Amino acid sequence: MNKEFEHIRNQTIGTVESVSPREIKVLLEANAPQNTAINTGIPQLFPRVNGFVLIPNESGALIGMISWVGIEYFQYPKTKKFKDYDLIDLPFPLRKLSISPLGILKEENRQFEIERGVYSYPSVGDPVVIPNQEQLRAIVQNKDINAKVKIGVSPMAANAPVYINPDRFFGRHTAVLGNTGSGKSCTVAGLLRWSLEEAKNELEKGMKLNSRFIILDPNDEYSDIFNGLSNVRCFQVKLNEASEPHDHTFQLKVPSWMWNSYEWSSIAQASSKTHRPLLRRVLREIRFGGRLDENDTLIKPRRFIVSILVTLRNYERQGINAIAGFPGKQNLGETLESAKSSLSSFLEIIDGEPKEKINTIINAIEAVLRRRPRKGDYFPAFDLNDLQEIITAIEASQGVFGELKSYQGPDEDSPVFFANEDFISHLERLAQENNAQQFMDFFMMRVKSILTDLRIASVIETKTKDEIPLNRWLDEYIGNNEDDGSISIIDLSLLPSEILFVIVSVLTRIIFEAHQRYRRKNGKVLPTTLVVEEAHNFIKRYDSDTDEITANKLCCQSFEKIAKEGRKFGLGLLISSQRPSELSQTVLSQCNTFILHRIVNDRDQEMVKKLVPDNLGSILNELPILPTKKAIILGWAAPIPLIVEMNTLEKKDCPRSKDPEFWDVWTGKEERNINWKDISDEWQKENNI
Repeated sequence: MNKEFEHIRNQTIGTVESVSPREIKVLLEANAPQNTAINTGIPQLFPRVNGFVLIPNESGALIGMISWVGIEYFQYPKTKKFKDYDLIDLPFPLRKLSISPLGILKEENRQFEIERGVYSYPSVGDPVVIPNQEQLRAIVQNKDINAKVKIGVSPMAANAPVYINPDRFFGRHTAVLGNTGSGKSCTVAGLLRWSLEEAKNELEKGMKLNSRFIILDPNDEYSDIFNGLSNVRCFQVKLNEASEPHDHTFQLKVPSWMWNSYEWSSIAQASSKTHRPLLRRVLREIRFGGRLDENDTLIKPRRFIVSILVTLRNYERQGINAIAGFPGKQNLGETLESAKSSLSSFLEIIDGEPKEKINTIINAIEAVLRRRPRKGDYFPAFDLNDLQEIITAIEASQGVFGELKSYQGPDEDSPVFFANEDFISHLERLAQENNAQQFMDFFMMRVKSILTDLRIASVIETKTKDEIPLNRWLDEYIGNNEDDGSISIIDLSLLPSEILFVIVSVLTRIIFEAHQRYRRKNGKVLPTTLVVEEAHNFIKRYDSDTDEITANKLCCQSFEKIAKEGRKFGLGLLISSQRPSELSQTVLSQCNTFILHRIVNDRDQEMVKKLVPDNLGSILNELPILPTKKAIILGWAAPIPLIVEMNTLEKKDCPRSKDPEFWDVWTGKEERNINWKDISDEWQKENNI
């Protein structure tokens, strides 16, 4: 027994009866406290489930959490102070405890510290002691030098304050789980507020906060609760031009040119064989055109000439069999007819030498078609000389249109500007050129309906590349050097359901890739936390056995990538959900810290018990009966699992998620005026943005 525990005798309450890695059984002495212990310096409740005891050993003392308290009846009381066994022959109650081993309490330089894990178990007969006030506080208070943020108190440890280390808490992913009304939204808001307030207290004079939080808010709960705490920007869907935005409220913009080919495929419901190859080609070519000067009238004809050249070279590469014509198969003749018609449309918008070059290409196409005239519904066979004649005419135009390379610059997934109307016209042109109109009708209708929907246009449309270039978007949504701390709130409450998952997918992917590139460019990470409220809506399990590209599948996969790789680039996840059983197991398994509020559903409880990393005994059995504001914290950011009563937020700092006050409204204590006319007018004006 260590000399540091010289007062053990006064604090002994029993002995070890049996030992296993998961459970240690303790036999309490007859004179051990029954309700309140007064032998530890201050009165404390004992024994209580989830309370703490110590078992001294050569390393210090093993910390155990009480998981069961019970009584067994025995013929004689097992106590050294009672010798006359034969005088009284009546059953005597023996009190027992089951405890779960959690870690080791050590004393160094007259300070107690916790070490996670147990490597030295006690023996049968070892004394079990109740911790004094100093030891109890050392158990629940995080002695980590960087544990600076107070999040609450521990009711099982005389209300000792509980601190977390922000590096551990935000540096690795965290899940806040609990039923509606259990206090999880206040916990999420409080964690951000308490951390930033403490960070401000440590700022040197004249310095600014360099924190970054991005909150995905599906129910508009957070828009006004961080005012004055940091540089807050709230991005939301603008209802109409007459809307008066607040100082920190801006139109949500996730332009369509940021979307990659998979996101376009999901929103347009593109089939893998017919639509996706053409869609990827359109995106490649339109993005390459988007790099050029918008005022250059040669962009569109140049882009189309490139596409013709690529098509002809594909025919040339495939050989004579690819250009032989027969009924029912698209061939070179149909492609050339479509190309001639499209090229002729450019003659009205250009003049001079470019016009002459296009005429030369048209003449070459006409010469070939005259030699191979259509016969009924199909063309006769062409040969390679026909191809080469047109290719030569196109290559001769390079002196005017520039070098005609099809795969220069960005690929189909690069976030390079293009205008939506150019995208649609180029898609129609290529569909016509490839004689695929009959296969593209539904696809084209779907794309046009999305891009022309006025509700959606305010979010995804940008008229010019200077409206919101990529660098400014990153400045506004992630943060910049001028910010005194950055909190970006993405209000998704009025976002049309058709594009909700795609917008979230694009947001998370761009944010993740920006952090990847930041580290590659600077050699350091940019610490940022992505907060996801109602995470079960966006990180929902999906069928991994199908190749179908759906928006909610892409959305979940974006979060899975952040969960698996984000920590390496400084991007952490803080997810909040009331249905952990519906969440992606990949994301939950990557969370290192859990804050668990009341969870009643059996499936949700089962999921949590499978995922948590600690040997908790029966502490998780508390989940269905935890009061509001109380939570179990466990994992990487907590030295040992604890029940914590979270700090109280002022009313103005709480998210707008409290329960509705039906009775006060019914009885007139809370006034509710109704004017559906104003609401309906605003609602109907959304289509006149």
